[in-house]
Amino acid sequence: MAARRTPSYRSPNLWVMTEQASRPFPSLSPSRAADFKTCPLLYRFRSIDRIPEQPTPEQVRGTLVHAVLEKLFDSPAAQRTRPAAEEMVTPQWERLVEEQPELATLFDAEETMSREEFLSSATDLLGGYFAVEDPRRLEPAEREQLIEAVLGAEGEQQLLIRGYIDRLDVSPDGAIRVVDYKTGGAPREAFEARALFQLKFYALVLWRTRGVVPRVLRLLYLKDAEVCDYTPDAEELTRFEKTLFALWKAIETATAAQDFRPKPSKLCSWCSHQQRCPEFGGTMPPFPQQVTVQMVDSRAARLAAAQPEG
Repeated sequence: MAARRTPSYRSPNLWVMTEQASRPFPSLSPSRAADFKTCPLLYRFRSIDRIPEQPTPEQVRGTLVHAVLEKLFDSPAAQRTRPAAEEMVTPQWERLVEEQPELATLFDAEETMSREEFLSSATDLLGGYFAVEDPRRLEPAEREQLIEAVLGAEGEQQLLIRGYIDRLDVSPDGAIRVVDYKTGGAPREAFEARALFQLKFYALVLWRTRGVVPRVLRLLYLKDAEVCDYTPDAEELTRFEKTLFALWKAIETATAAQDFRPKPSKLCSWCSHQQRCPEFGGTMPPFPQQVTVQMVDSRAARLAAAQPEG
């Protein structure tokens, strides 16, 4: 989903990095990086084989809630009320179905919730949002914005990292807060580490493009109306940058060897590729002859990678 208005805060360095990004660099997104960390075979299915995944009601609900919050911030500050947001749920759902007609089949199966129950559950999540924030007091600098940076010096190994941030707040003194909406419940420690990995990814891009380490990385868990704040520092982001280079090297090695191995974990319960996974008696498809890795995550891809916490 593209930003609906021109961001009010930009650094000249961002344009420099965007221009550099037009050159052919290896590319990594937070969702795909997290996929490889979680399970190399999952990375292969999503990024190399590009096997379509049927969205779950939870993922689609996340898309809807993000769309409503995006639309809400289009309104003047005084009009960003909970009733106004709730009135946007049905129109935004109808817009999503018009853009992606297959979403209308989400309620065909007998075991799934009805359309009315689905829209009601999305409305409930908006209640969680208003319990932790008052959007009338906020003026985001950027929303649903693609950010990117090239890591590494010229003449050395370089890596393009890029992804979409839900929201970027900038205070009058220039302090940056990265905000990510999570429509699932507040997760256990392992799942929260995955979510923070995503935010550190964004923090590194912003540090390398703007020269400012974000003051706060914020996760808003709408289902439980909880806030998780994390404060990174330059030393930590330097280590994280090295981690990303090591991760990309491992991906290159696995690609060259055509060897992406499964990594069983509790997350397997949510995986839609069990019929192709050797751990579940499945058969992997032949490795593609030409490998073109998806470079930028769609909203659906990000939500799929965010399971199960949303």
